Amino acid sequence: TCLAVVTVNDVTAPTTLCKDTTVYLDATGNVAIDSSYVDNGSTDACGPLSMTVIPNTFTCSNTGTNTITLTVSDGSGNSSTCNSIVTVLDTLRPTAICKSATIQLDPTGNATLAPMQIDNGSFDGNCVSVTLSASKTAFTCADTGVNNVTLYVTDASGNVDSCVAVVTVEDNIAPNAMCQNDTVYLDATGNVSITGTQLDGG
Repeated sequence: TCLAVVTVNDVTAPTTLCKDTTVYLDATGNVAIDSSYVDNGSTDACGPLSMTVIPNTFTCSNTGTNTITLTVSDGSGNSSTCNSIVTVLDTLRPTAICKSATIQLDPTGNATLAPMQIDNGSFDGNCVSVTLSASKTAFTCADTGVNNVTLYVTDASGNVDSCVAVVTVEDNIAPNAMCQNDTVYLDATGNVSITGTQLDGG
């Protein structure tokens, strides 16, 4: 008899299986994943397996679809990869904050309200950027007085919040008085009455 040394090598890479997934940004505008989000049952004959995901963190700038790489390695240094689609969504609504506003009619009897005039610091807590719109921005003499206007605050992902502001419409332009002369005749009692219409020249 004699003894021989037999070296057994594992040169077979793991079988890597990926799946797509959807994740949601948190209140800070961030989300992190690990291999459990995208591994779809990767295997290796000799195990155990270690897995890494690149990239594994996402922010507001990654909203939408992102291609990530899952790398699966066994204890013998063999590895294989696959790609997965990670869809990042922002489903958190912004916060709408209103304030009252007063606007004046112009000489044509019209006034325009900019949404920012009734905004009191509306914000989106996780992804910052918002756009403002209002339920009513054009006013006429018929709107003189108090009006309730809804302010809509929309973030980049289409999430919307709203609040109601009081918009007071004022007419501060004096009318233009034009006079005309008139001739009137005393009656049998020595009196005569006139009206403003008789002296109005338009």
